[in-house]
Amino acid sequence: MTSKLKQLRASTVVVADTGDIEAVARLKPVDCTTNPTIVLNALGTDMFKDVFAEATAWGKASSLSSEKAATAVADRLAVSVGAELTKLVPGRVSTEVDADLSFDIEGSIEKARRIIADYKARGISQDRILIKLASTWEGIRAAEVLEKEGINCNLTLLFSMPQAVACADAGVFLISPFVGRILDWYKKSTGKEFRPEEDPGVISVRDIYNYYKANDIQTIVMGASFRNIGEIEALAGCDRLTISPQLMDELDADQGTLTRVLSEDKITPIDKISIDEKTFRWMLNEDAMATEKLSEGIRVFAKDLGKLRELVARRLAA
Repeated sequence: MTSKLKQLRASTVVVADTGDIEAVARLKPVDCTTNPTIVLNALGTDMFKDVFAEATAWGKASSLSSEKAATAVADRLAVSVGAELTKLVPGRVSTEVDADLSFDIEGSIEKARRIIADYKARGISQDRILIKLASTWEGIRAAEVLEKEGINCNLTLLFSMPQAVACADAGVFLISPFVGRILDWYKKSTGKEFRPEEDPGVISVRDIYNYYKANDIQTIVMGASFRNIGEIEALAGCDRLTISPQLMDELDADQGTLTRVLSEDKITPIDKISIDEKTFRWMLNEDAMATEKLSEGIRVFAKDLGKLRELVARRLAA
């Protein structure tokens, strides 16, 4: 018998949704994805004490003002966590552009270039990194520019088809539709429980996967934000799935049979959708779930980014 995690790996690239070095070393995912919350949690562990000390010393030695130094050190720490993860995975590590730049095209582009430059200074080539951007209209436009420069992007906080279509049109390398957060919204708004086959988050990713494959779109679909292994099993065969260590352990402990659900052999033909800025904003506005979860996600990431900067500022002042 083989575990469901091993069976899943036969049809899907498994990505670790964590900054936990020990978990990554143990579970051996192909890629890793991080965000401000994950970076903040990683810095609270003994494993990153030296990383934190190095970045703090670097900030103190700089000629930047206290506020700019805190921001610069926080950026350095995000790359430092990512750099450690590149030592453990053969594929790519996603590093996120600041959430407070989610509506700033030029600011997002500039920050992404700086992230890539910092990785290069550490001897890590840009083909090992994905730049994470929120799937706002502005984030997608920033990604379009970066992709043309050879900087691949991971468009996150994606909750709807118009976001997925706009990302495809922009030539984005990878999208991360959020399964669990969609489920959260529908459970709260309806008071219902959902089985995996009727889970609105699962259905959303299946629809996006079908649309991409039916129209020969090369953008990778990576389901994210899972609440249980049932959601993961219901998306077996998706291009990639980013999974927390806890849920990976559950899959690894389960010796049952995992059936592949998604494949290019089971695609339903569907016409391409034409989308411009006006259409994108209207369609997103008409989807209360996507509008609310996108805004909420940006606020949460921005809040944790603020906590990281505050932590750094205290260290710099000590």
